[in-house]
Amino acid sequence: METKGAKQQLDRIVMPMVALRGLVIFPYMVLHFDVGREMSVAAVEECVMQGQEIFLVTQKDLKIEMPEIKDVYEIGTIAKVKQVLKLPGDTLRVLVEGERRARILSYAAREPYLQAEVEVVPDETHDDPSKEVVKEAYMRRVTDLFERFAALGARIPGETLFTVSEVEEPGKFADMIASNVAIKLDDKQKVLSCIDELERLQLVMNILKKEIDILEIDKEIASSVKQQIDKSQREYFLREQMKVIQKELGETENDADEIEELRKKIKGLPLSEEARTKAEKELARMARMAPGSPEISVLRNYIDWIVSLPWGKETTDNMDLAHARSILDQDHYGLAKVKDRIIEFLAVRKLKNDMHGPILCLAGPPGVGKTSIAHSIARALDKKFVRMSLGGVHDEAEIRGHRRTYIGAIPGRIITSIKQADSMNPLFLLDEIDKMSSDFRGDPASAMLEVLDPEINNTFRDHYLDIDFDLSKIMFITTANDVSTIPGPLYDRMEIIHIDSYTDVEKLNIAKKHLIAKQAKEHGLKPSSVKISDAALMDIIHRYTAESGVRSLEREIAAIMRKSAAKIVADGIERISVSQKNLKEFLGLPKCSETNVLKRDTVGVVTGLAWTAVGGQTMPVEVSIIPGTGKMELTGQLGDVMKESAKTGISVVRAMSGKLKFPKDINEKTDLHIHVPEGAIPKDGPSAGVTMVTALVSALTKRPVRHDIAMTGEITLTGRVLKIGGIKEKALAALRAGIHTIILPKDNESDLEELPESVRSELHFIFASEIDEVLKHALVTEKK
Repeated sequence: METKGAKQQLDRIVMPMVALRGLVIFPYMVLHFDVGREMSVAAVEECVMQGQEIFLVTQKDLKIEMPEIKDVYEIGTIAKVKQVLKLPGDTLRVLVEGERRARILSYAAREPYLQAEVEVVPDETHDDPSKEVVKEAYMRRVTDLFERFAALGARIPGETLFTVSEVEEPGKFADMIASNVAIKLDDKQKVLSCIDELERLQLVMNILKKEIDILEIDKEIASSVKQQIDKSQREYFLREQMKVIQKELGETENDADEIEELRKKIKGLPLSEEARTKAEKELARMARMAPGSPEISVLRNYIDWIVSLPWGKETTDNMDLAHARSILDQDHYGLAKVKDRIIEFLAVRKLKNDMHGPILCLAGPPGVGKTSIAHSIARALDKKFVRMSLGGVHDEAEIRGHRRTYIGAIPGRIITSIKQADSMNPLFLLDEIDKMSSDFRGDPASAMLEVLDPEINNTFRDHYLDIDFDLSKIMFITTANDVSTIPGPLYDRMEIIHIDSYTDVEKLNIAKKHLIAKQAKEHGLKPSSVKISDAALMDIIHRYTAESGVRSLEREIAAIMRKSAAKIVADGIERISVSQKNLKEFLGLPKCSETNVLKRDTVGVVTGLAWTAVGGQTMPVEVSIIPGTGKMELTGQLGDVMKESAKTGISVVRAMSGKLKFPKDINEKTDLHIHVPEGAIPKDGPSAGVTMVTALVSALTKRPVRHDIAMTGEITLTGRVLKIGGIKEKALAALRAGIHTIILPKDNESDLEELPESVRSELHFIFASEIDEVLKHALVTEKK
């Protein structure tokens, strides 16, 4: 192996090598670069002494001092050293001219300088005449792009454009373009490594397109920035001119007056120390800002919110319990236990003389008067009333507000409602607290804990205000339809007052004492203009409404008032009487179907009773026996709990097969289909077990079930009947369906005391502790 000079063996050459850092040399390219590494200086000096060529290749990592073959790119350039200048510090400035591409194969020597064995890589040309048109098209396109690149301010000399345009070889043309364009080192190396001349042209074309796009965007940004600066300068000069004009005319600026007015408000209000410090600090910032600054409006809104809150404003509570009782009796019929609990609550407040205590939650079906009871409490106490609906609230910012860093930020609905009430101790109704939900924006139920907890709500912190605000003097009352959906920590801070469904007698009295007069007034009628008989009202209750509250009843009475108003105006009648006979003229045909009420004893059909968030209702359960392979089918959109009840009931029935004398092959040759009608309505609850078992036994034994009986209760695998809830709602549902006999669990016997006497007197209750007792009373006795 030769260590000096160049040795050629076939197409392989051994020559001195220099590894370049941050630089790519192309063939036909003339440029100079500095050499400082000792082995690179030695390689250059050797080439000058011997008059030979040198191999220049680019390093992948600039930090490496002694590069191995893996540290340099595979393709480099064989160049001719044309001039060498010595610089201070043992550095050489070398002028080279690239000649041809070469691929490094190995190191031939490492001392005193790097020598590499390389092979020349000629361009892959295409002599096919059909390719000539493609070459010409590529070269024209690249020429256009290069000229456009230069026109965008890329600092390409005019002589370079001329020289490039004179080149006819595609490979050389691409190399010259790439060498004169300031692009990334990786892109230059890709062009150098591309051997096929057409592919190289296409690569250069793509690189030019990308660089042109970057230059155009950069130009747009620069133009936009310049416009903004020019606009800001223009506005500044105009504002300064405006100041001079106003001064000459003797006019004062409104900003100064506004700042002084806000300063007086802050000084005159009984703000907390933190609120006063914050407001004064922001006002000082506002005063220092230039007029017209966009941040002034943000600061003004913030200070306006602080000074508009009812600091120190409180109403005096009327703690006369007799007065509170009379207001509750005046606004609401019945609800004796609810009224007693509210009076007890107010009595404790009066004795303690503070607002600390449990948060009342009025829970019950829709239309029973939860919101109106809260109105009545506020009226009895002479408190300001404010209501906030929580139905569908799923953003924590609804409660705590948005931080001021957001555009259009405002305080949460708690602070907004207090500003609306203009009092620090209003009665605050949080309606439908069971209907809050959570998502990626936060959990409003957790934020509500800070509002309702009496131990910490004296330092409630809204994100927008960012100061402590005292909520401890507010009387919070919540409402809910279904307390089971209220989050546990929130439920623990509240005392639940259940408002049960109204009986028919209560609905009748509510209509006579409240609804008729209210709707007559709303329709422009005198209370004496329309008379509705008690029989007609009972017909409306039974045949036109099926609800726990009185909302639908009020709508039907409103319909009667509209019809009456039309007759009075059209016919000049002064008084209209609505009776049971002419009720259809006002309301049309009855709306409540009786499809759920069985007219005769039927095999495999049982009337169950269910509790829902909107009151009690009847729920027929049907069972069909079909020849098959022992499968079970459940239909009617049943929830998980009812599916479990059905499976438990089937296990109980199979365990009783010997006692009930079922066929021995019933488990292998019979399919059971359990269906709960009205399949579009979801159904769930832990009180359908005895209903399922009774229907199954009836279907398997072919014994009919009494149509005049309803039942409710859960079952165990051993046949024991378990206690359930919602007795009053279920009893009223049975009465509405015309059923007067109910089978209840034995453990619910004490719950009958909760039922009004008017309901108990119309119903006959059968108590059962085992499933055998249920079947004894529910199934029709076999004829001997």
